[in-house]
Amino acid sequence: MESDNGKGLILAVASSVFIGSSFILKKKGLKRAAANGTRAGYGGYTYLLEPLWWAGMITMIVGEAANFVAYIYAPAVLVTPLGALSIIISAILAHFLLKEKLKKMGVLGCVSCIVGSVVIVIHAPKEQTPNSVQEIWTLATQPAFLVYVAITMSIVLALILHFEPLCGQSNILVYIGICSLMGALTVMSIKAIGIAIKLTMEGVSQIGYPQTWLFLMVAVTCVVTQLIYLNKALDTFNAAIVSPVYYVMFTTLTIVASAIMFKDWSGQDAASVASELCGFITVLTGTMILHGTREEEQQASSSGNADLVFGSSESVRWYESRKSTNEEHLISLYSPEY
Repeated sequence: MESDNGKGLILAVASSVFIGSSFILKKKGLKRAAANGTRAGYGGYTYLLEPLWWAGMITMIVGEAANFVAYIYAPAVLVTPLGALSIIISAILAHFLLKEKLKKMGVLGCVSCIVGSVVIVIHAPKEQTPNSVQEIWTLATQPAFLVYVAITMSIVLALILHFEPLCGQSNILVYIGICSLMGALTVMSIKAIGIAIKLTMEGVSQIGYPQTWLFLMVAVTCVVTQLIYLNKALDTFNAAIVSPVYYVMFTTLTIVASAIMFKDWSGQDAASVASELCGFITVLTGTMILHGTREEEQQASSSGNADLVFGSSESVRWYESRKSTNEEHLISLYSPEY
């Protein structure tokens, strides 16, 4: 068992390195693509022609694959918190490669998010692994989870149809919210696919079950949606802020979805519940600090632009004033009355 945990640990750390690096590669690719066409934040898809973006995409796929295999060897309590390493890696790389600065309050927000997420994961209820795709389908069609899916899709549609045109370019929670909500559903469907592959390799074929292909369709749809809105988030906001906020929301929603679907919350003691609540409060605080840092940057940028415009307008007024005075003086000098 210790050997399996060691393999899971190595895979989880490698996954964080790949995923953290992919944020930076995709960000640089998006910047290059924006210089040659419409930005992803405004609905452009020129980044699909950018090799650097594809390098980031491949790096992310490798990281996610390593993370997926890590769950086979080690428990989620060990693997999931290590995802926070990708935040640190992306923040360090963004500092040196993208010249994106993170203020002291931003660092505090990152630390709060990481600590809160780790507390939530450590005290999260243990997961009961299903033994077949049909068993997962039974869990996925239970009333409680169907209500969760309905609420999730309603929020996603509201974010896409209403809030994205309204404040998508100014509020990081719009794009990241869509990614995280769809990501939680992705994990549920990917888990079903993983169990199907594992059982098939063990000699119990799951290919003939329609539920397997339905889970695959859901996974593909959710992954594509995640990628589109993650690209918009990276193209619009600071990568050092996108990474931790995405990690926090995705981890939290995944734990909630898993708890509802697999009914793991029952049987927990008061200490575990209290610890989880403290973790959620810490995560919420960190997210608010990070979002406040972003708003301060935007206000500072707007203030600088306003000062520039104000200075320019003053110069124009001064020039026009001098021009008017000189014209009056010349009119006086060349007036027939003199």
